Amino acid sequence: MNRYPVWKYAIIVIVLLVGLIYALPNFFGEAPAVQVSAGKSTVKVDAGTQARVAEALKAAGLTPDLLTLDATSVRARFASTDDQLKARDVLQRALVPDPSDPPYIVALNLVSRSPAWLAALHAYPMYLGLDLRGGVDFLLQVDMKGAIDKRAESFANDLRSGLRDKNVRGTSVNRNGQTIEVRFRDAAGLEAAKALIQDQFADLATTDSQEGSEWKLVATIKPEAARRLQDAALKQNITTLHNRINELGVAEPVIQQQGLDRIVVQLPGVQDTAKAKDILGRTATLEMRLVDESAEGRAAETGSGPVPFGSEKFLDREGRPIIVKKQVLVTGENLTDAQPGFDSQTQQPKVDLTMDAKGGRIMRDVSRENFRKRMAMLIFEKGKGEVLTAPSINGELGNRFQISGSMTVVEANDLALLLRAGSLAAPMEIIQERTIGPSLGADNIQKGFDSVMYGFAAIMVFMCLYYALFGVFSSIALAVNLLLLVAVLSMLQATLTLPGIAAMALAIGVAIDSNVLINERVREELRGGASPQAAIHAGYDRAWGTILDSNVTTLIAGIALLAFGSGPVRGFAVVHCIGIVTSMFSAVFFSRGLVNFWYGSKKKLKSLSIGTVWKPDASKATADAK
Repeated sequence: MNRYPVWKYAIIVIVLLVGLIYALPNFFGEAPAVQVSAGKSTVKVDAGTQARVAEALKAAGLTPDLLTLDATSVRARFASTDDQLKARDVLQRALVPDPSDPPYIVALNLVSRSPAWLAALHAYPMYLGLDLRGGVDFLLQVDMKGAIDKRAESFANDLRSGLRDKNVRGTSVNRNGQTIEVRFRDAAGLEAAKALIQDQFADLATTDSQEGSEWKLVATIKPEAARRLQDAALKQNITTLHNRINELGVAEPVIQQQGLDRIVVQLPGVQDTAKAKDILGRTATLEMRLVDESAEGRAAETGSGPVPFGSEKFLDREGRPIIVKKQVLVTGENLTDAQPGFDSQTQQPKVDLTMDAKGGRIMRDVSRENFRKRMAMLIFEKGKGEVLTAPSINGELGNRFQISGSMTVVEANDLALLLRAGSLAAPMEIIQERTIGPSLGADNIQKGFDSVMYGFAAIMVFMCLYYALFGVFSSIALAVNLLLLVAVLSMLQATLTLPGIAAMALAIGVAIDSNVLINERVREELRGGASPQAAIHAGYDRAWGTILDSNVTTLIAGIALLAFGSGPVRGFAVVHCIGIVTSMFSAVFFSRGLVNFWYGSKKKLKSLSIGTVWKPDASKATADAK
């Protein structure tokens, strides 16, 4: 009756083992480390960077405890802060020969002390949020009106160019806020403009009227197109901020949308607010220029001659010199989109570029005059320029053209991202900033840890005193619930904040409710005269429906907080929802496994250690019957 099959015990053992492995990294603490990340959007951090870091440290006689490579940085962990500071100076000299133009950012950091075998199993600790680690918090307001105004100006230029190409004369095109007004001398020009907008400008809605001897056409951006533009601008700004914040050496920045037009930026561990502001507000510009392919230019590339007059020397992403002309053809202001893809004929990776009308007209003229010549795309950051790519012009270019060549899929994606996110799509301003010191964060961690542990200890003492051995089983199940909660949060690489710690404390209280229901139901069965084995079986079975109902209703409330909340509320909701799921496993499945293991094999069981079972007085019941 009260025996688990072997496969159920196997599930319990596997879950406990996995939970223990993934919760362990949170108990090792943090060690001083040096983090090397890209200082420019064109610099990659890869295995080659890791090898350079290892070689520089070995030459200086420094041996890191652990050297790891992730998607954005190389991290070297050390045993002491003295080694950490020495390693930073060594890597600064080895990787940043010119401090005014740093290709890499070498920053101090803290990483987990967990051993390498845990990292090999992808077992990492939870990240600590701003309120636990200290740092700076910015709330940025995105100027959506500015983004739409910029798009409207682009539409006006494109429309002006399109009417000129259609030989529609006697027109004037002006932008008035977010609307475009076009005036015509005759009705034929009006009809031609309407046909052009319908054919090439699907995002514009038009109305026309006659004013005296003139006809007027008013074009406005459709609401759905405006919403799409705002979403794209917000996403591009978030992507750009991610690229820029790499310079700060922040281990786990939080950059997320808040509402329709705001972005929250949290930088744990950063105390220099002025530097953070400078990074967030920095601009990067894109320029397209022709490569100087004259004899003098080629000689300058090989180093056998000076740079010709009217040209400049820049380095590409591989460090090779390229001589480009000073004349700027188009800038990033003319680029409206860049998307990676595959060439339909060669199936090779490519990048599709879309220019506005002005940029398209310039590219068309330049490509006609410079067929088979190379054109360089340069990105400028902090006044320093670098060549992203320098492909050959293989045909007449226009508003839409592609870059292809010896690129991998990853390189095509990176190039498209750089071209899109070189600058902000819409202006932003900081409307709120907050700084939290590291000492306050450490104090928050200690208080949060104490609150969870004291709450757990108080509940455990009460359960053991009131329910005896069944209280011990409930306490063990509660400990398993806490272990699984920490393990799941670590597996999800969640960011732990103060509201999350509060949700952990609440999860302990919610989880013990299920065991209280089970224990009281077992007591009730014993009072009704059931045998101990039957009481255990009926207690768990009949309490299950109540436990399920209460947890489902609580889970619905948590999901509502997760769906409609933001910031700290969502952090609370995530831990709350996970805690409910883990409590149902530990309080019912795991605790019954313990009870079955202890009592299930005892055939002549006469009593249960579940505290005092209050039975009705028999003499009083007889008197009431008379």
